[in-house]
Amino acid sequence: MNFSDPQTWMMIASIVIAICFIVMAIALIAIAITVRKVTATVHHLEERVDPLITQVNAISVQGREMSVQFAEVAVNLAAATKHLAESTELIKDEVSELRTIVSSTALVARDKVEMVSNTIDRTHMQVTDTTEFVHRKIVEPAREIAAIMAGVRKGLEVLFAPAPKQIDRVYVEDDMFIG
Repeated sequence: MNFSDPQTWMMIASIVIAICFIVMAIALIAIAITVRKVTATVHHLEERVDPLITQVNAISVQGREMSVQFAEVAVNLAAATKHLAESTELIKDEVSELRTIVSSTALVARDKVEMVSNTIDRTHMQVTDTTEFVHRKIVEPAREIAAIMAGVRKGLEVLFAPAPKQIDRVYVEDDMFIG
């Protein structure tokens, strides 16, 4: 590996860029997995809370009916019903907050994915531009100089080559046989 060779540096740059793409892909996969897990958890929690809300509402209705029938426990049941209703509202608020958090997390994740995608596109364009620049400014002139030097070398070989020997005798066929 010759470090003064531009192609070596281009190869090293390509390897570094490939490693960066791999790291970005792994980061995107990790973000997607995390968002998926959070969404599944919220959905599971919502499924478990909905039957509880239904049951709490049913108990609340029954509690009101019992308070009419039993006057002496009316105050206690009314307070219990009130607390259950407040708990239901708190649960609903928490679920809606969780939905909001998941929505904002999904938006942030989409923004980050778009940012990473833009970064990849920009990096790709920079690599392409750099490759074209190196090819145009280094590789092509180097080829031209190498071709000129090869031509000059051949010209010098012709100019300084010894003069060919004169053929001053006739060769017999046996003398010309190389075997």
